[in-house]
Amino acid sequence: MSVIDKIALAVLVIGGVNWGSIGLFRFDIVAWLFGGQGSIIARIVYALVGLSALWCISLLFKPTVSMEEAEEMSRSRMD
Repeated sequence: MSVIDKIALAVLVIGGVNWGSIGLFRFDIVAWLFGGQGSIIARIVYALVGLSALWCISLLFKPTVSMEEAEEMSRSRMD
């Protein structure tokens, strides 16, 4: 998994926690932290979460590597 994949997943988790708090408690963490839904910083965070979600769609279609293949690849890199 590349660094950008990990960043996108982390941002997506933040967005998921925010949506969970909205659904369960009617509390928007991002808006609370950054001065309301209309503030430019909150809108940037919302946009980053959306872009991360789009990026993570590609993860659904990435081929998976088994443990044996991963070990073999790491051994071949060491040689």
